[in-house]
Amino acid sequence: MDSRPTGQPSVPHPCPSVKQPPQVVLQLKVVGLFKGIPFQIARCTAECLKRAHPDKFKDPIMVPLHEFAWHEFLQETKRELKGETWQYPSTVMCFINDQLLGNEGCLQKWAYKKWGQKDFKPMPLYEALTSDYVADYLKHSKRPMVFLEISINEQSIGRLIFELYADLCPKTCQNFQSLCTGNAGFSQSGLKLHYKHTIFHRLVKNGWLQGGDENFAVPHDKRGVLGMANKGRHTNGSQFYITLQKAPYLDRKYVAFGQLIEGTRVLQILEVVDTLNERPVYTCRIIDCGNYR
Repeated sequence: MDSRPTGQPSVPHPCPSVKQPPQVVLQLKVVGLFKGIPFQIARCTAECLKRAHPDKFKDPIMVPLHEFAWHEFLQETKRELKGETWQYPSTVMCFINDQLLGNEGCLQKWAYKKWGQKDFKPMPLYEALTSDYVADYLKHSKRPMVFLEISINEQSIGRLIFELYADLCPKTCQNFQSLCTGNAGFSQSGLKLHYKHTIFHRLVKNGWLQGGDENFAVPHDKRGVLGMANKGRHTNGSQFYITLQKAPYLDRKYVAFGQLIEGTRVLQILEVVDTLNERPVYTCRIIDCGNYR
């Protein structure tokens, strides 16, 4: 029962303060093949959203990848998502707060419907932006790159392009690079020291492909690692290998000094060549090689 005297007005009680949920700031991440136009479309869209809504978005994260790294990333993402992206034709993936949104088209649609983003450019401009981005990326790359053009039974199947870890293994990289360019000179018997026209003479299934020691810091932790098949510790030779899967058992035994960056399809073709006693039954030859830029 109310004990206040009759006629006395009620005193309002203060309402408890209601805490507003914290505003979620969005983080866009674009991962893709940096030589592809889809990557530039997604990059431009993400950067436009940040400029138009600086309080709603963090600075977008851009992850430009070479062809081989993109292929490996795509396969790993498919495994993590358990089949949601098994059919993924684009060369870019867009994420919002680490959740997959989709390709560049999905990002553009979301930007338009959710944020009214209409700053989309004509395709010729995206093509020009892609060319400029690639040129700038390669210009500022501090590591040398080399290529090996491969044939099977005298039919070219394409190029393997490697990035060399010259900052970690300078002597080994210089040795390998000179063997690619033909600047290594001649052997004591007068043989020109050059990988051109040499063959891949050993193929260990699910292991490595072998052709033609100063640092043990580079792990054999992925497919496509380039290493030197040396005869002993701290020695340089001319035989090299390319891993076909993770090979941690090679760590601290052989010198890994580079990584495949382009040539996914070429490596896939080489690794399934028939062998006899680990020797390819078809002639897998380096028909050209040199510096890549």
